[in-house]
Amino acid sequence: MDGDLPGKLPESGTGEGVIGMLKAMSRDEVFEVLSQGFCQHCEVLLEKRIHDILNKRGSETSLSYDSNRGLKGCSAKEVSSLYPSENGSESIIKLPHQQVTMASNTYPTPNSMSSKQLARTPTNSDIFLNDGLGGTSSVIDNGLSEEQKEQIRFSQVGRKKDFVHMEKINGKSTNVLKGLELHTKVFNAAEQKKIVECVYNLQRMGQKGQLRERTYSEPRKWMRGKGRVTIQFGCCYNYAVDKNGNPPGIVRDEEVDPLPPLFKQMIKRMVRWHILPPTCVPNSCIVNIYDEGDCIPPHIDHHDFLRPFCTVSFLTQCSILFGSSLKILNPGEFSGPVSIPLPVGSVLILNGNGADIAKHCVPAVPGKRISITFRRMDDSKLPYKFSSDLELLGIKPLVFSPSAKSAPQGHYQRPVIYSSFVKSIVQENQHRNGQLVKGKPDQQTAKTTKDDSFLNGNDDFPPLGRVNKAGSRQ
Repeated sequence: MDGDLPGKLPESGTGEGVIGMLKAMSRDEVFEVLSQGFCQHCEVLLEKRIHDILNKRGSETSLSYDSNRGLKGCSAKEVSSLYPSENGSESIIKLPHQQVTMASNTYPTPNSMSSKQLARTPTNSDIFLNDGLGGTSSVIDNGLSEEQKEQIRFSQVGRKKDFVHMEKINGKSTNVLKGLELHTKVFNAAEQKKIVECVYNLQRMGQKGQLRERTYSEPRKWMRGKGRVTIQFGCCYNYAVDKNGNPPGIVRDEEVDPLPPLFKQMIKRMVRWHILPPTCVPNSCIVNIYDEGDCIPPHIDHHDFLRPFCTVSFLTQCSILFGSSLKILNPGEFSGPVSIPLPVGSVLILNGNGADIAKHCVPAVPGKRISITFRRMDDSKLPYKFSSDLELLGIKPLVFSPSAKSAPQGHYQRPVIYSSFVKSIVQENQHRNGQLVKGKPDQQTAKTTKDDSFLNGNDDFPPLGRVNKAGSRQ
């Protein structure tokens, strides 16, 4: 766990060295330390210790930071929340007195499991795809091919496209949210961790002057809600008239760094998984790194960028407000008619009225947050020295239907063996996602707390709500 050590380390006050310092840190600071990346040996050792604690203390304690005991284990209920089963009452992670544990390398095979177990197991495990975003192996592969694993992950994505809020626009009743979509479970916990580590590494590069001047911006925090870090790739975008007199929009004669490889893998997945259309593949993005209390004021995205565009959320769940008229109450506090919670690992699509009639804003966030907004530039606004990335050309959406005999026109069909094992998993996931969108979301209560971190899998669809202040709901 080598790293740069500034001059003199702070005194822990406990005589316990590193442990003492960890005890003195906040939960968000501990997560930031753990997200910086470790050598392979240390990562394996840390993972083993966590697994041992989870299994040893699973029936008695909860996963939390305690000032006296440090990181503790997980109760059966909380383990189920991290790895939820189809009925929410049972997890594939077993307690110490049961046969299968997280630390075990042996798992039931498809031949020895019931159809219900077959449908549940991959749902409860992190299936890693060999696409550059996560690991190259999963907790439970069950001998699945890459294509079959992608089908399972694809079927787990929750999709909400029925956002409605009617307002009078030019005397006509209009659904100002038409065109919004929320896709959840797009990036699992391990993939989110890798993306967050990449962002923090880019931030360090920016601080050291290793990125182009207009790529990285870290303004002084001169008031609450002001001063979030931004990193731009693909193009330089002005939020306001700059010192050279350039108006808001893409500055065509400025150069920034190209999209990082990991971000291109994210784009490929979103196109393949029918989240972004292949006709509007992003060629630019902006990373926002929020500290607690940072915000984004009401706005409509500039039309130098085509529609749709999307925002991916990490680290902490927060809410985004929508409405044709949003009010600024105080620094970081806004009011508007609709609040939509953004779970970590989710992708929000903005298109149609939701992008062009409704303004949107992010009130002061409750904890450390990262968002990545991907957009495609209008061809007439491309930077003068911009060149298209061949890696992002010709991406085809995944054809995913176990019973499909032929691919829709314009879609790519690769031969895949649809076993009964994969079919049962897919059908179960589709059933669960159907319930998720059409079932009981109106009866749920939305939460926006510091506890909604990327380790928590809180990616159900909370209800829409009318908001008078940031974070308060009627």
